Amino acid sequence: MPNSPHFEPNRPIKLDEHASGVDVVSEILASAHLTTSMYGRMDLGAPWRIGLPASGTLSFYVVARGGGWVQVAGTIPEGPHGPAQPYPPVALSAGDILLLPRGQAHWLVDHPSTKTAPLELDHQACPRPWIGDHAVFGGDGPVTSLVIGHFRFGGSAAGNPLLGTFPAILHIPASAAVPGSPLAGIMPLILGESAAPGPGSNIVLARLADLLLIHALRYWIANAGAHTCGLHAVVNPNIGRALRLIHARPAESWTVDSLAQSVDMSRSAFSALFTRLVGEPPLMYVTRWRMTQAALRLEASEESVATVAEHVGYANPVAFAKAFTRVQGVGPGAWRRQHRTTAP
Repeated sequence: MPNSPHFEPNRPIKLDEHASGVDVVSEILASAHLTTSMYGRMDLGAPWRIGLPASGTLSFYVVARGGGWVQVAGTIPEGPHGPAQPYPPVALSAGDILLLPRGQAHWLVDHPSTKTAPLELDHQACPRPWIGDHAVFGGDGPVTSLVIGHFRFGGSAAGNPLLGTFPAILHIPASAAVPGSPLAGIMPLILGESAAPGPGSNIVLARLADLLLIHALRYWIANAGAHTCGLHAVVNPNIGRALRLIHARPAESWTVDSLAQSVDMSRSAFSALFTRLVGEPPLMYVTRWRMTQAALRLEASEESVATVAEHVGYANPVAFAKAFTRVQGVGPGAWRRQHRTTAP
């Protein structure tokens, strides 16, 4: 018995109506069990400096007023633009949005020359009881107000390569919130709710932050360079179509040839482009997405392992269990026991 559904190698696979409607980014974020926590709003009088340690979170900041600088720990890897070098400080102004997707240690400061001891924050302490009673820190100089929070990726899709290729610093300037844009509508709501909170403000701000993240990612995807890998791959005409097919039909017996056929590319050209933009070879991505779908079914249903295996294209439960363990680190049964007790 084959390990996956029958596939005719000479039959071209086209993007059907179902596959064309698949939203790859939404599926990845939904399967990653995204959770949002808010510190709230901080008023910082110059001179001021705050620091956060490395964490497994995506930190975000909205500059309500004033300005400052962010310095991220670590170095830019060696590449075509030159040798490895420290990340340069980035200036922030009122209305800017800052996302730090890689969870690196970082510092925010009113001016690069400020050497005052930093206020050490810790994302593990979120949410803080600052909504309605703004935290105030720093000196007597000009005030900068920041709305602070973070996102945490859990679940089986946290290791998706499309999420793992974000830049260390995703800076969206205030000018991106042009009149009529979604960011132009979200920003006043976040700033207004943080400045004048009411009952349920923590939840309101968390939901607004979710919207902020989606639209910030849209902005980055739309404005990233043509050769940027990661989520930008979804807007590439050929690789985006291949990703939608994989997500729409994970149980299909995909091969590199069949995926290349589906987007009218040669096998070698498709494989090279997919690997460069997505961050891993096509069939590795297919397997990872199958195991993501399997993990979600194991968490949410009482289906047998054999049924879950068949749903993602494996007629042989033993072969499925081996693939699942290789990708997720534990077997299907252990995954179900762990995540049934820890799922939010």
